[in-house]
Amino acid sequence: MIENLKGIHETVNYKNNMNIRLYNNDEDEDYPPHWHIPFEVIMPIENGYLAKCGDRRYELNEKDILIICPGTIHELWAPDSGQRMIFQASLSEINSSELDVLTSIISPAILITPHTQTGVSADIHREIYDRMLKIKEEMALSLPYHLPLIYTYFLQILTLVGRKQMEIIQNDFHTKHNKPQEYMEKFLRVTNYINDHYLEDLTLDEIASLAGFSKYHFTRLFRQYAGTSFYRYLNQKRISHAKDLLLDPALSVTDVALESGFTSISAFLRMFRLSTGCTPTEFRKLYR
Repeated sequence: MIENLKGIHETVNYKNNMNIRLYNNDEDEDYPPHWHIPFEVIMPIENGYLAKCGDRRYELNEKDILIICPGTIHELWAPDSGQRMIFQASLSEINSSELDVLTSIISPAILITPHTQTGVSADIHREIYDRMLKIKEEMALSLPYHLPLIYTYFLQILTLVGRKQMEIIQNDFHTKHNKPQEYMEKFLRVTNYINDHYLEDLTLDEIASLAGFSKYHFTRLFRQYAGTSFYRYLNQKRISHAKDLLLDPALSVTDVALESGFTSISAFLRMFRLSTGCTPTEFRKLYR
């Protein structure tokens, strides 16, 4: 059961000062479309589970692990019987460009499974699965300092995912380019710059010049590095900011668009619908 839902926005009741929560769910209950600030990790223990994140559907089997990114509209369907871990953790106070890049790469979610033919990063499944069990054990025991330890386990999970994704990207760079390490360092500087200036009027030409590439070469390299296009990465940052602003009823949709870095209201409306599945006005009404 979602305890605090306004429209489609869930406010998570953490019940501790570490902004983490574990729910051992064995209920035959479906969850309607909703979103929240923290990451969410779902791991079926008995029987499967079905999730939809954005426009993608995920069928989870026992021991599969689904990591859902913050701000992702998702819905869940439970079987008649079963059990699963639902873990939530907010990292909103951590200012890390690497975390921003990882979130962009795996958005809206990433499925980690021991089955190589169907999953992503299957070779890190055992390590992540073991850490999820440690989180469950520490929550149950409630020993001194168990909350910081659980927080650490979750950061280790994201580190494993991030390093695996970067390994995939670096291997691709090694195959296609002569200077992979130099390129990686350049793109880390580029993403740092975007994260600091995404509310400004950034252009592909400007960022490509900053990286020292032609815009056509930069476009191909950026997609290989970040797993998405430059404009989609930029707009994800802006739409995330716009969601927060829309919660303020004093701001008009036009004000929100301009304060989120969009110079065109039509572009804002189009990108918002593509990202969330609804218009800004519908999003605001759902929240209320």
